[in-house]
Amino acid sequence: MEVAAAKDWGGVLAMMEQAGQSALDAEGPEQAMRVLAQACFDTLGDRSAHLKPGALLAGERQFFVAGAFIVTPGQRYHMLVGNVGFPKEQERLLVPIDGGHPGKVYATRSKLLLKNTDDHQTFKQYLKTARMGSTIFAPMIFKERFHGQLIMAAQARHTMRDTDLATIVAMSRIAAGAWIAHGGPAWLAQAYPPANGFYVDKEGIADGGDGR
Repeated sequence: MEVAAAKDWGGVLAMMEQAGQSALDAEGPEQAMRVLAQACFDTLGDRSAHLKPGALLAGERQFFVAGAFIVTPGQRYHMLVGNVGFPKEQERLLVPIDGGHPGKVYATRSKLLLKNTDDHQTFKQYLKTARMGSTIFAPMIFKERFHGQLIMAAQARHTMRDTDLATIVAMSRIAAGAWIAHGGPAWLAQAYPPANGFYVDKEGIADGGDGR
């Protein structure tokens, strides 16, 4: 555990308390996912990571994205729900269920931290605007059923740390409960397939997306 991060656990717990209650008070399942994603977006990650040598390549800039990838009916895709920071046209990003590291999380039902995506040759770019350099994933499982995963990513390498992974895992537990409490599966049955779906190929965004 990073010493500096350990000093901030009181703030992290306060964030989780507030975000968790706001998610339960939300008007629906997507709003609940967005509340939790926004809390992660606002607080997680080393906010000075982009200042370190090698964190950003020429032309890159530090920015964050967060949201939930929810498994669609038929288990064909992960669909983006409650996103924060994604391009507007990717509001309903759909990634093949076995695509990239979201697919690995689905297959293993395990949390995942990629401190530097350059170290992982199998990392795929699904964000239209940039290849992210650091990312975290946490599965949402309710009564042994995998419903999806909370994700967060940053462009600067080594932004995401062990403590950030621990936090988003705890948030994913809240997310799973809120998803079920708000009738997420029933909502999903009505929302999928989305009229504004942005489909990407398993191998990534190189083809421009919408490769259904």
